[in-house]
Amino acid sequence: MRIGVPREIKDNEHRVGLTPASVAELVANGHRVLVEQGAGVGSGLPDDAYGKAGAQLCHGPGEIFETCDLIIKVKEPQPLETRLLRRGQTLFTYLHLAPDPALTRALMESGATCIAYETVTSPTGGLPLLTPMSEVAGRLAAQVGAHYLEREAGGRGVLLGGVPGVSPADVLVLGGGVAGANAARVAMGMGASVTVADRNLETLRRLGALMPGLRTVFSTRAALQALAPRTDLLIGTVLVPGAATPKLVTREMVASMKQGSVIVDISADQGGCCETTRPTSHSDPTYVVDGVTHYCVTNMPGAVPRTATFALNNATLPFVLALADKGWRKAMQDDPHLRAGLNVLEGKIACAPVAQAQELPFVNADSLL
Repeated sequence: MRIGVPREIKDNEHRVGLTPASVAELVANGHRVLVEQGAGVGSGLPDDAYGKAGAQLCHGPGEIFETCDLIIKVKEPQPLETRLLRRGQTLFTYLHLAPDPALTRALMESGATCIAYETVTSPTGGLPLLTPMSEVAGRLAAQVGAHYLEREAGGRGVLLGGVPGVSPADVLVLGGGVAGANAARVAMGMGASVTVADRNLETLRRLGALMPGLRTVFSTRAALQALAPRTDLLIGTVLVPGAATPKLVTREMVASMKQGSVIVDISADQGGCCETTRPTSHSDPTYVVDGVTHYCVTNMPGAVPRTATFALNNATLPFVLALADKGWRKAMQDDPHLRAGLNVLEGKIACAPVAQAQELPFVNADSLL
């Protein structure tokens, strides 16, 4: 199979779909891999490393999209890339379609088979291709929040961990999943006073046992209303797989927060968990609403592309090999967990949460296969 890896063109996205080691695995299995020149430079992976791994280097994305059967990316295709996609081609990447009708329509019109990393499942019910980036984003959230609490960055001038005799910052983490647990762990490690809000009592029990000193609260509107005014840093990590994120933090709650406090909404790529969330980029990451700084970058792990690229490839490579060795149809027939990643096929929506979010017809993947 011909497999293509274009350079990411989303704002300040420096991750790359395949590492040289992943390329070498595919080449060893008899596949041909085309990599756009410069695709890995932002992750510290030079072109010659890909050449040594057996990849063919290409000038620009044209040859890749024109000739390759399987396209491996990191972030959702940008408008230029959706115009290059074609029928008979398979795209494997993060898509986050629920809050993005324009991209959904473009992928439907392309005729391509579109498989989303974020809805591939595991035998235990997890999201194995989303997990590594959730780990990265969660850990980054505490760092980012600590920075924007600094006065020169527009914050209250609060040190996350405080010092002896001065209280630390109050951090509220919404959601106790992978991203939330990692955000809480790093924030506590920095000395902050951390509360995790979730509606799963088993999750709260588990986190409380793992992190002594962590405060937990059952998430209700009343609880969030009470917590918002005393929160210095709110980290949103709410996730409904494949669907738009519910708006748990109202505009009124934001207005009740302290002047100079910070919201880091990791779930911005799925629409965000705050009514005041709107997507931002690494080149223009923040905006202020009611005196509260909002950081809503939709590709947070792109800030640490080397770490993120290797973490992502560790998770995606087995699925990429299956798609390449068997073809997308046989690979999905053999693996229901990969089949759960199917979002768009032959112009139809095969992911129920996406169809529901956009009020589009849903077609079960089993019938399409």
